[in-house]
Amino acid sequence: MQSTSSTLGLPSAKAVQVASRQRIQDFLFHAITQFFSMLVLFVLAGIIGSLLINAWPALKTFGPGFFLDDEWDIVNDQFGGLISIYGTLVSSIIALAIAVPLSFGIAVFLTEMCPDFLKRPLGTAVELLAAVPSIIYGMFGLFVFAPIFGDYIEPALQATIGKIPLIGILFSGPTNGIGMLCAGLILAMMILPFIASVMRDVFEIVPPVLKESAYGIGCTRWEVVTRIVLPYTQAGVVGGVMLGLGRALGETMAVTFVIGNASRISPSLFAPGSSIASTLANQFGEADAGLHFSSLFALGLALFFITFVVLALAKWMLLRMEKAKGVKS
Repeated sequence: MQSTSSTLGLPSAKAVQVASRQRIQDFLFHAITQFFSMLVLFVLAGIIGSLLINAWPALKTFGPGFFLDDEWDIVNDQFGGLISIYGTLVSSIIALAIAVPLSFGIAVFLTEMCPDFLKRPLGTAVELLAAVPSIIYGMFGLFVFAPIFGDYIEPALQATIGKIPLIGILFSGPTNGIGMLCAGLILAMMILPFIASVMRDVFEIVPPVLKESAYGIGCTRWEVVTRIVLPYTQAGVVGGVMLGLGRALGETMAVTFVIGNASRISPSLFAPGSSIASTLANQFGEADAGLHFSSLFALGLALFFITFVVLALAKWMLLRMEKAKGVKS
């Protein structure tokens, strides 16, 4: 004989208890996840606040001209961040210009053309490169790559591309192996596995039916990659490139080993220079409280702003691509 509650269609006491427990679990889950999400914002606000507070004396003394001044005189307390900003941007651009095409080629080969028996070892090798500590890249760059680069590659570049008008000035000067170009190449080696791994993973999620349909109507492999795979995975590709750029902008030890750490700006890529990260690594531990210490924080603020601008541009570019895709469809 059924109970009265069951007969009337009312929930039993056990069902009410289970529903109550589920509501409590949902509330706790929502509260905990919201706390973790807000924690990220609090940490970000704390980082920005600490940078602004510590950089304020330098910004108050030198004004916005700090970011456009190329003087860095510790003795006379005259500081400008242009040299380090220039070195950071140039080395990162060189790294991206080299790493992105190579990463794209690696990802396409692994997903479209690589034999099955090679996919796993090659993929593992790319992932292992991403796990190598940055100081190992720096030691390799300083003791192995830079001597070879200065003895063989730089003279060859100077004898060929260096003879071209206007472009040639980028490959002028002494060929000692240490400099902006060497730092950019080491950075390219470091960010290549990150970008290649992300590109490979997003290329693999493209539905096979889309590629098979394109092959079925006579498309070449290049057309399938450029017209099917890339448009389908553009957000992931841009995200991988931004991940690599973020590491290139903030890389410290590897760049410090091979960039030369010279406080000057030269049009030649062979010349030594400095980046924001290398300047902080070299001087932060010995900086006295005052304008020198505050100027280093101002450089950190500049690096944060550069990263923010790069991410904002990436988001804007993705929105433009999504809008263009919507118009075409």
